[in-house]
Amino acid sequence: MPRLRVLDLMLMPHSFRSIFATTSCLVLSLAAFSASVSAQNIVPAAPEVAAKAYLLVDARSGAVLVESNADEQLPPASLTKLMTAYVLASEIDAGRVSREDQVTVSRNAWSQNPVFNGSSLMWIEPRMPVNIGQLEQGIVISSGNDATVAVAEHIAGSETAFADLMNKHAAELGMHGSYFANSHGLPHPQHMMTARDLATLAKAIITRFPEHYKVYSQREYTYNDISQYNRNKLLGEDPSVDGLKTGYTREAGYGLVASAERNGMRLISVVMGTDSTRARARETRSLLNYGFRFFETDVVVTGAEELEKPRVWKGQTDYVAVGIADDVVLTLPRGKRNSVVTELVLMDPISAPLAQGDTVGELTLSLDGEVLQQVPLVALEPIEQGGFFARVWDMILMWLAQLFGG
Repeated sequence: MPRLRVLDLMLMPHSFRSIFATTSCLVLSLAAFSASVSAQNIVPAAPEVAAKAYLLVDARSGAVLVESNADEQLPPASLTKLMTAYVLASEIDAGRVSREDQVTVSRNAWSQNPVFNGSSLMWIEPRMPVNIGQLEQGIVISSGNDATVAVAEHIAGSETAFADLMNKHAAELGMHGSYFANSHGLPHPQHMMTARDLATLAKAIITRFPEHYKVYSQREYTYNDISQYNRNKLLGEDPSVDGLKTGYTREAGYGLVASAERNGMRLISVVMGTDSTRARARETRSLLNYGFRFFETDVVVTGAEELEKPRVWKGQTDYVAVGIADDVVLTLPRGKRNSVVTELVLMDPISAPLAQGDTVGELTLSLDGEVLQQVPLVALEPIEQGGFFARVWDMILMWLAQLFGG
């Protein structure tokens, strides 16, 4: 097993030594300058949020900026409908269901079902035509409990079977703190979700089903001559907010999962168990403003870009381009982007043959002495094994290098 070593400056290619020397001078200059800008990089404490549980994450990097009780299982109320809508989008994407499919409304899904008494409804009725596309809007915008049951029965045959489907999707997404007993979120002793799971689900909706996500920003919807407004009041107050869903029952309190995008940075906020519609909007606004004001998300290292070209032994060529496979995206305090320190550690020795993507070392990114992320360094190109005499010659050179402490 080849050992790892930090790049030896004297063995670096001339171009890299020049860059290293320049960087060293730059670091000294920045050190003298840092005192004058340190105040600009101070991040205040996160806001106090009046909720049973809350979470603020960056949708791209996955960085958690603020959290409290994020893994506590709580009744989600209509936030459940995010999973119902996710399953529906998955079925449409897989081609098993179409937006144009006409749905038969059973008495169980009928808006007059006593189970739905006093709850939010789309107002569907048996023998009244309704299709999947309309029901999707009824779920997301009108928060119709009747619409969720109609979709559940159309897709899985029964509410119980659909709940099982919801739980399977949750497991695939890594939502280990959630359990679904129904499609709408009306109280059930086992029906629970966590703030962290809700953020995971929201990110999946946004990234996997962008066309379906557009429905979440729709302000109102009319069906059966009844117009209803989206209960996410932030849609009308903040132009950067474009989703997702509200929820309320007496047991759950008022909840809101929201997402906003400003200057290419997208945040997801989850608040559960606030005491009013105003409170859930206020606390969500506070979290989003804090995140956007004091943090930024950027590509710190670009994937598939040459970072170094170390010596490769026993190959048809003497050097191999190395880098990382995918972009490294980090969420950092504003002003700290240029303070991230990168360290490349390469295998010693690196020998052919090499396939593109083979691991040849590790890249470590740190900020203020704290390791942020460690990423494998990989060969960006294949290197074929050299001929017999070339391999023998390289073995001699490797032996000499070891003998003289190279």
